[in-house]
Order: sequence, then C-alpha cells, then structure tokens
Amino acid sequence: MSASAMHTLHPGDVVCGERGDRLETLLGSCVAIILTDPRRTLGAMCHIVHASEGTGPQAGSTAHASNAMLAMYRQLLDRGINPRMCEAYVYGGGNMFPAVFPQAHVGETNARWVMNALAEEGIPVVDHDLGGASYRRLGWTVGSDHPEVTAVQV
Repeated sequence: MSASAMHTLHPGDVVCGERGDRLETLLGSCVAIILTDPRRTLGAMCHIVHASEGTGPQAGSTAHASNAMLAMYRQLLDRGINPRMCEAYVYGGGNMFPAVFPQAHVGETNARWVMNALAEEGIPVVDHDLGGASYRRLGWTVGSDHPEVTAVQV
C-alpha cells in the first residue's frame, strides 16, 4: 500500500488520485469537477479556467476547458476507469465582481459549460455548489466521504 499524497490544484490543473489522496483547490469564477468511480477507489479533479461561449474574442478559450476535461478522462481511462461510469461533483463559478457584473459573468458561463459537457457525456452530477458572489475552498480525500466546500462571500 502506498502513502497518501496531497495535491493542490491551480488553474488549469488536472490530477488523478487513489483512495486516501487529498485533492484541494481554491475557486473564484473557475469551476472544479471531481469525478469518482462508484466504489470511490479513484478520484480525479480538474480546475476549469475559462469556458467561453459564442464567437467573441474569447471563443478560443473553450479549448482550455475541453483540454482539461479530456486530460481528466485520459487519466481515469489510463487507470481502467470509464469516465461515463463515474459520478461528478461540481463547484465554483462565482461572480468575483458583482458590482461590475451584476448579471451575466464569466463564472456563470463556466458553470453552464461544465454542466452541459457532463450532461452530454451522460455523467451524473451528484452534488454541486455553483454561482453566487463567493469564492470557494474545495477539498476532498478520495474515498467514501463527500468533498468539503467552504464558500466565502466577496
């Protein structure tokens, strides 16, 4: 049995861990996805930096989100886990500047993109905490417990 590892994810990072490994990140408008097999023996987390919609000047940034998800899927597949057989936890997508952007904001776009991408793959989301004017601290020890999310108002 190997020693447990601690992984701190930064924007754009992807990591796959085994039971007992700790995965943590800090989220503002970014969105984190945790995928785990139903037995909770493995878990993967990706930190989605930016997922834009449409054809505006940031339209190419959808590749960042797609690449992060594909990297997470590859890491799971490399360990014999089909991502479509996993359960998802999704957090983040906050509005970091509610006084400037009281309506639509990048966090909302990120959250919508992630939820749509998971739905297209048929991956069930068992828990989520998205939106609002807050940033979130997210931590999860791969295993049977749920991720811990702390929201802090902006």
